[in-house]
Amino acid sequence: MLTMNDDLEGALKAYLTLLDEEEYFEAHEVLEEAWHPLRLSKHPLANLVKGLINGAVTFEHIKRNRKNVGDKARKVIASYERYKHLCTEHIEHAELFQKACEKIEALKRKHAEIFDVLVP
Repeated sequence: MLTMNDDLEGALKAYLTLLDEEEYFEAHEVLEEAWHPLRLSKHPLANLVKGLINGAVTFEHIKRNRKNVGDKARKVIASYERYKHLCTEHIEHAELFQKACEKIEALKRKHAEIFDVLVP
């Protein structure tokens, strides 16, 4: 039987792979599945996971070139921005979370024309 910890680790690994493949919707889906039990148990990492989910959704909006994509992307990325500080070296799966945050930051830089207010 898988534990919540195993589910989260596996979901983070799949999330990273899917981000690399530009499969942002699927990345959001796989992490959301792991997020639900975290949210229900009020796990301390639930908000960070939710931020990463919204990070993936942001880039799906961009990929699909949604109407008002800039406004939508900036609105959705706000959840990631609000919780990314929770990614520290002292949390469980710190290395995987760090890689996930680095990938979201790299995507923000790639789309700097949308995130000019967020990207240094």
